[in-house]
Amino acid sequence: EYPFHRRVSGFTSSLRTSSAETFIPTSVDLANGLHRPHQKPAILRKISAAQQLSASEVVTHLGQTVVLASGTLSVLLHCEAVGNPKPIISWAKNGEEVKYNDRLLLQPDDSLQILAPVEADVGFYVCNASNVLGSDSVSIAVTLAGKPLIKASRATVINTESPAVTVDIGSMLKTIQKANVSINCQVAGVPEAKVTWFKNKVKLSSTHHLHDGLLLIANVSLSDQGLYSCKATNLHGEVTESSQLLVLEPPRPLPYLDDLTAVLSNAGPSIHSVLTSPSGTKLTVSPGSSALIGCAVDGHPTPNITWLYSGEPLSLQHQLLAAGRILQILNVSDFTDGELSCLAQNEAGSLTQVMSLAIQEYQWSADKLTACSASCGHRGLQLPQLRCLLDGAEVNASHCADTPKPALQPVACNRRDCPSRWMVTSWSPCTWSCGGGIQTRRVMCQRLTAKGSSVPVSNEACALVSKRPVDTQNCNMQPCVEWAASSWGQCNGPCIGPRLAVQHRQVFCQTKDGTSVSSDQCSSLPRPLSTQNCWTDVCSVHWRVSLWTICTATCGNYGFQSRRVDCVHIRTNKPVMEHHCSWRPRPANWQRCNITPCEHGTLLRGREAEQCRSRKEGRVVLQKHNTGPC
Repeated sequence: EYPFHRRVSGFTSSLRTSSAETFIPTSVDLANGLHRPHQKPAILRKISAAQQLSASEVVTHLGQTVVLASGTLSVLLHCEAVGNPKPIISWAKNGEEVKYNDRLLLQPDDSLQILAPVEADVGFYVCNASNVLGSDSVSIAVTLAGKPLIKASRATVINTESPAVTVDIGSMLKTIQKANVSINCQVAGVPEAKVTWFKNKVKLSSTHHLHDGLLLIANVSLSDQGLYSCKATNLHGEVTESSQLLVLEPPRPLPYLDDLTAVLSNAGPSIHSVLTSPSGTKLTVSPGSSALIGCAVDGHPTPNITWLYSGEPLSLQHQLLAAGRILQILNVSDFTDGELSCLAQNEAGSLTQVMSLAIQEYQWSADKLTACSASCGHRGLQLPQLRCLLDGAEVNASHCADTPKPALQPVACNRRDCPSRWMVTSWSPCTWSCGGGIQTRRVMCQRLTAKGSSVPVSNEACALVSKRPVDTQNCNMQPCVEWAASSWGQCNGPCIGPRLAVQHRQVFCQTKDGTSVSSDQCSSLPRPLSTQNCWTDVCSVHWRVSLWTICTATCGNYGFQSRRVDCVHIRTNKPVMEHHCSWRPRPANWQRCNITPCEHGTLLRGREAEQCRSRKEGRVVLQKHNTGPC
């Protein structure tokens, strides 16, 4: 479909021609664009030299090389694409999305315009067209005064399966052995730049690479590792980009491990050791012993080692030696019978090697007796001595902690009369709680018989054995102390309301004779208060009430009377705000009065007459005079 274009690593390299032609896929139906079936995006390649519309404006299509001159004020890069659904156009420069600003403009027709181009605008610009069916991309090079330009990548490519891999120059490539590697060096420049390849700064002969900037390394091995550089040169200058090639080798087992031999020579012959293997090995050890387990593997790069116990990451106590290739178990009793494995991994693959750990069993033995619990009397006992054995040899009893213990029967021993000895009772309570007192106890000479009874004997019999214990001693020698306090000070604080003022006094510790001592000596006694609330008559307030007014009625249910209630100082008798007396109940300022029934013919006072109500046929009637009971 594109006879004048060759696809190289996702970008289009054009043949140079001066004619202007347009090529589009034969499946595109422009006349019936609205009705054509769904189609992947396809960018229209237009092969032509850069069109110089004026001395300052350059307009070109993809597949070209734009040379920036000192008088260039604008560069317009066209990108036309077809597809159904309509493709979305995006631009990238040197592999990164273009950040549009006041100089880099995205035109309505998806063209990219560069205003006042500078050296920082030099690079490979890629137009990408995409829809739900796929994408297409084409690049165009913008150089400064024709200086060579290399399309470089900063990607890291890891190949662990494919027999062939192609990357752009500038990439980091890690690949398995025997793969065919192609490194693409796409170059732009006017005039056309010459490409030279180097390995570790040594020029390669033409037999190592193909034309058009593509270097082929067939059947790679570890000797092919190195830094490969592509240098593009023309009359205006030169530029170089490099790629690092690392050859991967998956982990593989080794029959020996030099590091394990060196560790064993330092540890001594008594330590157990074994190498893991893909098919599995076995190690039988005694509980409490140490073991060294080696993981003999090789690979490139050096594999990382992970140790597993019964298929799970190792969490029990252990140490790793020789960069993780040796697992040291300080105490195999922390483990149970199971499978230990080492997982070797690098970027080329992984390898698992295993070994089985078997631990010998411990057993209880009761063939020995403990020492007698008493030298005389009636309580001497011997218990069978439990011992933990491993292959008949006694080991630490903690190794048998999980094994059921046998039943033990005590044995009587040393059942004979004891020599005479002093016996004492407990000390009596001290005669004084402070200031020095005395306490006493009884001291007796007795002999304990084989039957368990105590027989009194003379003091001389015990004096031959040991000195008689004392029967009296001093006690509570600390001085007697008490809390003392000075008189209360002046009452200070607010003068309204109860107990809002505060008064203070000094509280101190002293002996009975009045000598002051540290407060710590009275710490066991209840300490009197040094601060309390107070109030005085001078500062007090109260409710003041006046006399009741004359009742508003002489009879009936509507008589009432009132009085004045004020909050005043007791001393000055001046009113204050009522809330100052709120701590006391406020007296009532009105009450009902003369609520006895009125007699027939009684005449009510003017306003009182209006308060007499009678109901007649559902209406309330106010009567000026009373002619009977209300």
